[in-house]
Amino acid sequence: MKIYIKNMVCHRCIMVVHSELEKSGFTPLSVSLGEVVFEKELAVSDQEIIAKTLQNVGFEIIEDHKKKGVEKVKTLIIDLVQNQNSALKNTLSDYLSTQLDCDYKSITTIFTELEGTTIEKYFIAQKIEKVKELLVYNELTLSEIAFQLQYSSVAHLSNQFKSVTGLTPSYFKNLRSDRRIPLDQVQAK
Repeated sequence: MKIYIKNMVCHRCIMVVHSELEKSGFTPLSVSLGEVVFEKELAVSDQEIIAKTLQNVGFEIIEDHKKKGVEKVKTLIIDLVQNQNSALKNTLSDYLSTQLDCDYKSITTIFTELEGTTIEKYFIAQKIEKVKELLVYNELTLSEIAFQLQYSSVAHLSNQFKSVTGLTPSYFKNLRSDRRIPLDQVQAK
């Protein structure tokens, strides 16, 4: 049995979900971003216990088929930006279509319907959060950040950053305040 979980955005989330399930007496076969697989079907009472356990630590079980698809898209995008440095070999649409084994048009239609924004805007919002993170760490130059996140140029990154945040990357970096938001709360405007 596979259950889908909302708000899993990083490897720590995987560890927390796995730990909480084990504390509650459940042994999953695998836990990955947005999914937990069990060896067999769970009783309704067990599913309720799991839902409550996960809710107590900020996660939510997704039961609607469309919402599962949207959450999978978000998980793939977050993983792509956070863990793979946006390393797309082709286009985002090709990547998502391949990963989800589904037509991109239907993916984007459902995503826009449920999220009120496009997949592309969500992807940009995630990339800008990664730029903020890297600026706050102050370990890479803006050129290195642009290269790492596959921007065509520093100017492109700067224009997109200002468009989304209203600030230039340099001004943001000089603020020295934590203006980042949790990845599961990133909303495209």
